Amino acid sequence: MVLRAEDGRWGSMRRWLQSPELSSQQLKSKTSMNIATFRILGALLYIVIFAAGAWAEPSRPNILWIVGENFSNDLGCYGQKNVATPNLDALADSGIRYTNAFSTSPVCAPSRSCFMLGMYQTTTDTHHMRSHRDDDFRLPDGIRPLTLRLQDAGYYTANITHLGDEEIGTGKLDLNFVNEGKLYGGAEWDDLKKRQPFFAQINMPEAEYDIYDRKSAEKDRVKWVGEEWHPQVATVENVTPPPYYPDHRIVREEWARYLNSISGTDVRIGKILQRLKADGLDDDTVVIFFADNGRLTARGIHWPFDQGLRVPVIVRDCKNHPFLTQQESPSTVSDRVISLLDMTATTLAIAGVSRPLGMQSRVFAGVESDPPRTYAFAARDRIDETSIRMRSVHDQRYHYIRNYTPGAGFETLNRYKEKCFLVMPLMRQLKADGKLSGVPLALMQPFPDEMLFDTKADPHEVTNLADSDAPEHQAALARMRAALDTWIVESGDRGHIEESPEIVAPFLKEMDDWFGTPAWAKDQ
Repeated sequence: MVLRAEDGRWGSMRRWLQSPELSSQQLKSKTSMNIATFRILGALLYIVIFAAGAWAEPSRPNILWIVGENFSNDLGCYGQKNVATPNLDALADSGIRYTNAFSTSPVCAPSRSCFMLGMYQTTTDTHHMRSHRDDDFRLPDGIRPLTLRLQDAGYYTANITHLGDEEIGTGKLDLNFVNEGKLYGGAEWDDLKKRQPFFAQINMPEAEYDIYDRKSAEKDRVKWVGEEWHPQVATVENVTPPPYYPDHRIVREEWARYLNSISGTDVRIGKILQRLKADGLDDDTVVIFFADNGRLTARGIHWPFDQGLRVPVIVRDCKNHPFLTQQESPSTVSDRVISLLDMTATTLAIAGVSRPLGMQSRVFAGVESDPPRTYAFAARDRIDETSIRMRSVHDQRYHYIRNYTPGAGFETLNRYKEKCFLVMPLMRQLKADGKLSGVPLALMQPFPDEMLFDTKADPHEVTNLADSDAPEHQAALARMRAALDTWIVESGDRGHIEESPEIVAPFLKEMDDWFGTPAWAKDQ
């Protein structure tokens, strides 16, 4: 506000002081009164200005999500061999690296729906793969996407696809809700600097097969995205695939391609982090890196084994808006159990936004951190045309899986996996020829009703302890059964509600058109 001499009290005072009728004594007296009045008004003005500054909205950090596609904690900083991940390793050195982080689904759309809402996909009816894409489904009352909550708090939101002219992200949404309005404000990196504070998400192209031309059925082999330029750190000669696969060249080739996809995504991430610094945004931006679900391998993605659920999570604080505590210093390695569900509440906390009442997500870092989880829960439901229901619960050591679909197993047909994952037809053929034995042969049997694994002693999960007589195994089994039963009730798990045949039938045609149907399945 600008005060002019003619306005209000200021104008009256000016005319009064300039009056020719004033005597010297009166002028002296009134001048003293005027000085006192000016001092009082000055003090009041100072208080108003100070208070306005105190009430002004404080500056807040930018938040950058870098979301990997389909890989487990197979980075150099997690101990994986035959990968080159210097940029992610450096990010971990300057932040916190979590070793017990799990997705809530072993496939992208249900997992992404969960961490975008802060609610289990099984609670919100978003648990079936690519469901509700062409109906009038709306989220339950009070449940809103993270980006809309951040926009309400003054954040600019962006799903970044390019750094200048270079494509760096896919812009992927893949959410099982489509009627909640526009979720992001933009897609260009160049807009971020002038739109702070911002929440930006970059969805990495790796690891994935190059399937989105929808011509996979026509190809002899579906290539991996970026395989023509990925660093060839892993080779057929130097890799050692997990023991549940047969010792075969095709297995080693596919395992090497998977590891090289991780090295490739690190190259892209290096460019992102370099640009963040070059634009002067690094000191004002909290960076969170994670993958949406586990490995893009035959026994990984789609299956709620450890390799399909365990994901890397790295959180790096920013200099100008520190969020982490002194105990969460750079290079910290945490074995705290966290769920990707918790990305939502943690991101809101970084932005200074309170978690809504009823949100299932927890804050896993910073001063406002919630008590650590004892368990991380996950669910597998219909994926594409393949209807299988399974549930999973992890603690820091044990992993319990419950199968609700008798007869289902690794061999159950999924056309995407049968076409793209060369290990699938290979293992079928080796089994038919009587050349499969040991752990790989056991994998080809239908899943039992229950599985229990000691992930510390058996990280590949090849020994099912559900029938073990050891007291510690029986105690773990009873405890995790009870935990899962409680979660199913408390979370309102909707997995027991079957989809109608009319909903599933279009997926059968779509997957056949996209990936084809193997001859053995056509004969059944």
